[in-house]
Amino acid sequence: MYPVMLASMVGDTAKQFGVDWPHFIAQLVSFSIVCFLLYKFAYSRVLAMLADRRKTITEGLANAKTIKAELARTEADREVVLAQANTEAAALVQEARTVAARVKEQETQKAIAAAEQIMVKAREAAAREHERMLAELKREVGRLVVQTTATVTGKILTPQDQQRLTDETTLQIKPG
Repeated sequence: MYPVMLASMVGDTAKQFGVDWPHFIAQLVSFSIVCFLLYKFAYSRVLAMLADRRKTITEGLANAKTIKAELARTEADREVVLAQANTEAAALVQEARTVAARVKEQETQKAIAAAEQIMVKAREAAAREHERMLAELKREVGRLVVQTTATVTGKILTPQDQQRLTDETTLQIKPG
């Protein structure tokens, strides 16, 4: 009795609200078909696309973490390489300074040796010039003595007399 009463109550309420059962069932079947088709062709594809995007985002985050770790490792490697390059550069600069100091010392020694050679040659040249001038002076003094003697004595001196006077005068003139 209860189910019959419930059915009659539903039927009365439906009539009161103007429900037309054949149209209601047709609309229910149409709505079910539309829901099935939307689920089959649209909703499942949207869900699949969302799942793919979720997967892509997850992979992107994982790749970002991997790239970040790789970047950190690369940065550390770069720092190591830079430190090695700086150390090598400092060693090369120090070596260049050492070589430059050695070359400077060698060139200084060569310059000192060349200056000493120039001084020795200048002294030798001065000594030769001194000897040449002294010999020239002796000849000139001897000639003057011969000429003065000839003038004072009033006689013409022979070549033997002139040589004797020149030799005596040369012996009396002593160098330096």
